[in-house]
Parts: sequence; structure tokens; C-alpha cells
Amino acid sequence: MEEKQLVVGFVRGSHGVTGECRVESASGDYEHLLKLKEVTLRHFDETRICKVEATGGGSQTVYMKFAGIDSPEEIKRFNGWEILVPRKYAHPLKKDEWYIEDLKNCDLVYQGDKKVSAESAAPAVVGTITDVLEGGAGYLLEVSLSESCNLLAKEVKFTSEGKTRKVLVPFVNEHVGKVDIKNKTVQLMHLWILE
Repeated sequence: MEEKQLVVGFVRGSHGVTGECRVESASGDYEHLLKLKEVTLRHFDETRICKVEATGGGSQTVYMKFAGIDSPEEIKRFNGWEILVPRKYAHPLKKDEWYIEDLKNCDLVYQGDKKVSAESAAPAVVGTITDVLEGGAGYLLEVSLSESCNLLAKEVKFTSEGKTRKVLVPFVNEHVGKVDIKNKTVQLMHLWILE
């Protein structure tokens, strides 16, 4: 089985005349990018595996030179493409940090008030995280609401076309509780955020 790759950065334009490019880090950390020897460039379904010939830069800027890309015109084609690497080469996680790929497909679960009834105290799957988006004030979980969720009114769970509705949940402590990557669950603190 092929190892899952993680997005570690983005190509952000050419640098110089030899086909080097500027790289934006996905994590905000640049040091690990300087050690990469091979990457996968991806734009939607199109991919290209590239050997890294050289890296340079510092704490806030990294330049990369890929084998076989030797001019500013050639690298311009890859502007905006994602840079992916196997997990072991990605930025090491700190406490309360997760890779976006690990959050995708986690169940968003809500546990009602234990004081009301034992039935409402059992966790219920209210949706599935389909993506993590960058918003103005932080990250947002894109959640596809569960068809089996009986905690919401029918008109809230579906669009006017009858499709499962997607909602955005701010990925902050006020709205999101325990994240359990091993069991693929993320706790929702307040049900009203889905309305």
C-alpha cells in the first residue's frame, strides 16, 4: 500500500533564471522543507514527482530547484501547485496540532446533556469532516451533515435539491472539543452551530 502523502507547501512563483521557485510552507515552519530530496507536485488530479536538486533560503523563505525544470517559464506552469511528501518528512506535530489529511473523514460527534436523559448522553454522529479550510480568523471544518442524524430538523440537513448539506464549523475550542484521530472522531460542543 502506498504511503499517504501530506501537503507541506505550495509553489509560489519563479525565483531567478535557473527554474528555482519560491515555496510557501503549509505549516508556517520552513526548516523541514530545506531537507527534502523528492516531492510530489499536485494540482487537482494532475501530479508530477520531482527530485529536489537544491534548496536555499531561511526562516521565512525557501527556494527549491527541481530536476528537469530549468527556466522561469517552465516553473511558472507549476505556480500554485501543492507540494506533497510522505508523512515522515512533514513538519513534526506539536500538542493539539493535526494534519489536515488526518482530520478529513473523521466523524463529527455530538454528545447531549447527560442531565436530560441517558439517550441524549450517547454520542451521535452529526456529520463527516470533508475538508479543512483557511478562514479569516482561523481554520474551518467543512462538514457534510449525516443523513441519519436525528438531532436536526430535516430541512436543516438537506439542501433544497435534497442533497446532504455542508456546513462550516470554526475549528476553535469554543466549538470543537476532543479530537481523536485514532478513532476518527471530533467532538462538537454546540449543536446550534450546524444551523
